[in-house]
Amino acid sequence: MKTWIKYLIILTVLVGAGGLFFTKVYIPKTTFETLSPTSGALSVTLRAIGNVSAKDIYVITAQSGGRVLAITTDAGKWVKKGALLVRMDGVDLSAQLAGAEASLEKAKFDIVASQNELKNQQSQKVLLQKTYNRYKKLNDQGYAAQSEYDKAQSDLTGIETQIDASRSRINAVKAESRRAQKSIEALQTRIERLSVYAPVDGYVIEKSVEVAQNVLPTTSILKIVDPKTLWVETKIDERICSEVRAGQSATIKLHSQPNKVFQGKVKRIDAMSDAVTHEREIDVAFEKIPTPFYINEQAEVSIEIKGYDDVMKVPLKTVVQQNGALGIWILQKGRAHFLALEKIDQSDSEMAVANVTDKIQIIVPDANKKPLKEGMKIHQ
Repeated sequence: MKTWIKYLIILTVLVGAGGLFFTKVYIPKTTFETLSPTSGALSVTLRAIGNVSAKDIYVITAQSGGRVLAITTDAGKWVKKGALLVRMDGVDLSAQLAGAEASLEKAKFDIVASQNELKNQQSQKVLLQKTYNRYKKLNDQGYAAQSEYDKAQSDLTGIETQIDASRSRINAVKAESRRAQKSIEALQTRIERLSVYAPVDGYVIEKSVEVAQNVLPTTSILKIVDPKTLWVETKIDERICSEVRAGQSATIKLHSQPNKVFQGKVKRIDAMSDAVTHEREIDVAFEKIPTPFYINEQAEVSIEIKGYDDVMKVPLKTVVQQNGALGIWILQKGRAHFLALEKIDQSDSEMAVANVTDKIQIIVPDANKKPLKEGMKIHQ
């Protein structure tokens, strides 16, 4: 084969390879997607991770120690306010109450009997007083024997002593009646405390005692959460939590329901920061209670701390840093040009800026293509 033919074949192969490289490699590597800024509202949110809790969690304990006779509910159950939750063993309280009631009844009868006896004695005293007065007058005049006068005086003194004794007995029986009444009231209170009722409509989140177990008055038997006070407790760095205000709107995502978004509001901001982590507790309440819910479940909270009604926005995926400045690559006459941005604020996906219009074309950076450079040829 002649030499010139060999060179022609080599040249043809090189030209073909160069063409393939240009069309299949270079052009795809320099072909970028473009988009334009948009105008509209921008919400600035603050994200944090927390756990589901509640403002009001009621610890149900026995009001008196002893053996548990019955527990009418269990963890995971809903209870109505006033529903019987726990019944304790009263041992012999019912017998003691019956004895106290019998003592009170006997005291009432004794009071009536003593009062009737007192009335009879007072009637006798009237007669004996008259007899004594008559004998005293006769004795003074010398017409009555001294012995008769002395007997009349002794009879009067005796009945007065009996009257005093009856009055003392009545007072003693009344005191016994009051003691029995107090004893009855105390026993009734103790018996009432043997039954524990639900303080609110709520959800039982914990049962820590079983039937027949002996407990102290301070032992936790059940825990009930008031669902109306359900919230997410989250920690936010004190350097940025100053932008959070009570009443700000928020969204909540539960770990068990990652594809569902719950609306909420900032309910409370703790007045004290953690001295170690320098974080402050922020509590975000649910607007609608999730069903089911689990106390201590992990949740992601997004709090809307700012809002802008009409601003120009660029996607965060187009924002890059060049020579220490934040900006975007724009297309000008087919070539790339870096434009530094005047940032107003940003959300999770967009940045509000002051120096762009919807007329410009933003080049979307792509890690799989050639790095963008000033003046670089851009294909579309």
